[in-house]
Amino acid sequence: MPYTGELIAITTVLCWTVSVQFFEAAAIRVGSTPVNIIRITTALILFGIFLFFKNGYLIPLDFPLEAWIFLSLSGIIGFFLGDICLFKALVELGPRIALLIFSLSAPVAALIGWTFLSETYVLHQWAGMLVTLSGVGLVIFEKKRPKNMSRQLHQRVITLKGIFFGIGAMLGQAVGYVLSKAGMQTDTGFLDAFAATQIRALSAFVCFIIFFTLTREWHRVIRAVKDTRALVFTATGALIGPFLGVSLSLMALHYLSTGVASTFLSMTPVCIIPFSIFIHKEHVSIRAFVGAIIAVGGIWLLMVK
Repeated sequence: MPYTGELIAITTVLCWTVSVQFFEAAAIRVGSTPVNIIRITTALILFGIFLFFKNGYLIPLDFPLEAWIFLSLSGIIGFFLGDICLFKALVELGPRIALLIFSLSAPVAALIGWTFLSETYVLHQWAGMLVTLSGVGLVIFEKKRPKNMSRQLHQRVITLKGIFFGIGAMLGQAVGYVLSKAGMQTDTGFLDAFAATQIRALSAFVCFIIFFTLTREWHRVIRAVKDTRALVFTATGALIGPFLGVSLSLMALHYLSTGVASTFLSMTPVCIIPFSIFIHKEHVSIRAFVGAIIAVGGIWLLMVK
């Protein structure tokens, strides 16, 4: 079917956009740190059930050792280190600067894929990445400073530590995505995307277990589990995000290069606009709508064959 990869990538963005709403609601109640381990744990349970009924096994032990190595590294770098850096960057820099740096994972993934996976890109694809990311940048910076507020109250210091965490989150996303594609490619074709995502989640889960033990944060996780509403929000987000969304993002790599797929996935801030308007009742400026149109124009360039 034509545009299969593009449709999968767009569906992935929608899954991530919806899952963010549930994770945000859960994090408001119990904090973002416990939500991480709960969503990974829930996703692993869902993967185990799904793969047992689909293939007759709980864990893809039939995957070659090389695939396990690449996918495990992808989970550690992308799911674990990347997520930690992203949350730290959001605190240090604020969501706008942090997400702007994070969106650069698309061209970085393209460069890494071009260098190590021998991927090829034509001129209009590079142009599409540039146009899309420009539109995403406009959306991220759409909110204007209220005129009646003091400038000092809204001034945020851009720290070197924040930039470091932002770059770490961006590289975690880019490198993790490239490693995922490298792990899924075999001489006989691509491996199952859901099983591949399960391996990534499993390696991240082990890292989070070690992390929470060393930082002595388990009491926060226990308190979060006792919050029924937060648990339901997180479980729902895990179904839509890590289970469906991340698996579909790896499936898109079967049809698209890492740079093109990553550019599609950077559209999440644009897709959040309707939720901001209709659910959160936020004002969205004309600048944000212009940015969304520009981003969609860039996606059109990426879809030109």
